[in-house]
Amino acid sequence: MKSGIIGLPQVGKTSLFRMLTGATLSAHALANPREAHIGVAKVPDDRLDRLAALYKPKKLTHASIEYVDVGAIGQDALKETAYIGHLRQVDALVHVLRAFEDDSIPHVGPIDPLRDIKNVEFDLMVSDLGQIEKRLERLVKDLKKMRSPDLEKENELLIKAKAHLETEKPLREMEMTPEDKKRLRGFMFLSEKPMLYVLNVTETQELGKALEGAVSKYNLSEVASRPNAGATAVCAKVEAELAEMSDEDAAEFLSSYGLSESGLVRLIRQTYHLLGLISFLTAGEDECRAWTIPVHTRAVEAAGAIHSDLEKHFIRAETIRWDQLLEAGSEANARAKGQLRLEGKDYIVQDGDVMHIRHSG
Repeated sequence: MKSGIIGLPQVGKTSLFRMLTGATLSAHALANPREAHIGVAKVPDDRLDRLAALYKPKKLTHASIEYVDVGAIGQDALKETAYIGHLRQVDALVHVLRAFEDDSIPHVGPIDPLRDIKNVEFDLMVSDLGQIEKRLERLVKDLKKMRSPDLEKENELLIKAKAHLETEKPLREMEMTPEDKKRLRGFMFLSEKPMLYVLNVTETQELGKALEGAVSKYNLSEVASRPNAGATAVCAKVEAELAEMSDEDAAEFLSSYGLSESGLVRLIRQTYHLLGLISFLTAGEDECRAWTIPVHTRAVEAAGAIHSDLEKHFIRAETIRWDQLLEAGSEANARAKGQLRLEGKDYIVQDGDVMHIRHSG
């Protein structure tokens, strides 16, 4: 799953991208602001780490998210085929917002993240509206030649989407049936994508409180509570310092600010949930691993995430909650206590389930 990092100029989005993914950008890449940069971030998971401490596996594999950093957003950028192409390919958007004061970094007008959200959102909606209008023109001609239920339904849905956008509301807030979403999927509308707002705040001695209260301070609570949206805060300056430290020093550094985890950890975790993803786990001496699946995934489909043959030859899934397994100390102990459940193919996998797939393959 991909998330696109967007933002206005000088908000710190490329710095955050580099810290999230550990990507090293060449001088050539940095000199080309329209070039997309791609990197992968590991999804932190304390449950998996604790299982690994129990099993001491040869290999530990966390879930991951791919992030795409594109150039500064705006109406001109959204007219460029390559630029908009990169944005269309992502599953969610991470909008980095300037909430820090720094005289050395130019900024037009006062710091106002809510204004920046409205301006960028407007540009995304204008882009979608233009796309819809072009398609509707084509549909009018096609429907004159041949009327079909599919074309009529598409026409009706696009007229509804156009009317929704004209009220200056993004498509992610429009009520749609699963069939509607499937019909619109090919358009890859920008304002339909889930959105995570990320405030990049000023460093302060009480950073823990500042990060906790940032969404409320900058009046983002309402926009973050809308459908398919969320908000968090980070301090890029502090995250840059953390990136250079050992785990032990980083923990002490965070504690001095009243923090138990870095802003990037929260950002990655919120991106994961915004994408509608959960993890189920497998644990053993060879490997402890987190597997990424959408919410409401059936056990047989989860088996397919491991290997297609497991889905094809699925019999049952031996399942236990991660904390129950830790408490039991081993699968053998859990089995002796009757804590391991045998679930069928239609069982809906829960976040944090530890599963062993029984199969006939």
